[in-house]
Amino acid sequence: MPEPGTGLPWLIATVSDLRSETATAKTILFNVPDWPGHLAGQHLDIRLTAEDGYVAQRSFSLASPAGNSPTVEITVQYVRDGEVSPFLLEELRVGDQIELRGPIGGYFVWSPASRRPLMLIAGGSGVVPLMSILRTRRIAGNDAEARLLYSSRSVDQILYARELDQMSAAPGGPAIVHTLTRTTPPGWTGEHGRVERDMLARHAIDAREEPDIFVCGPTPFVESVADHLLSLGHAEPRIRTERFGPTGDAA
Repeated sequence: MPEPGTGLPWLIATVSDLRSETATAKTILFNVPDWPGHLAGQHLDIRLTAEDGYVAQRSFSLASPAGNSPTVEITVQYVRDGEVSPFLLEELRVGDQIELRGPIGGYFVWSPASRRPLMLIAGGSGVVPLMSILRTRRIAGNDAEARLLYSSRSVDQILYARELDQMSAAPGGPAIVHTLTRTTPPGWTGEHGRVERDMLARHAIDAREEPDIFVCGPTPFVESVADHLLSLGHAEPRIRTERFGPTGDAA
């Protein structure tokens, strides 16, 4: 029976691959034969049931490109004292089965049919749904201007580092700027520090071009970035945000 409030049934997913992204994050690929397809920017719920009947449920952004493929992908960041992320990162193995439902969410989504410039701003694992957007854009051959401003603590915490480099180097690929809020390695050519108004003024697409803007990350990050964007003249309806708390498992 569909769960109240969602209308979505729980599906059985089989782990088909596990891929380390950083020392504290993994990408998990699931084969979900009954997956109905999803849009770029949507998320899913995962439900774990312990032997004693205790149930833990968390939401995770989809990293896979939009479409109807039965293979769906999430990237999980370790959360200290979390109920779900430690299990997914430390216990899950290829061939294991798990319950999930989705796709969920209709606000924080992007369509490759859009011809507007695209501005993506991520804090930490907030890059996950934005990666779904970038992968969807690449597959669709959308060549409208696109930029990603991605804030990480350190270079070893950057998710999808190699793939992002490849995307930015490809013809028509997005312009990608990294900023590190803590340590920077020798020869670092990116930004250093938090995403503040001056940094957005340097790297965000100009408000006069009316870009579609997607901001995802921890709640304080998202609220601060959105306020700065408004002060730079961006229209509120063009700014879509998704946030997660400091103790949540969601990406």
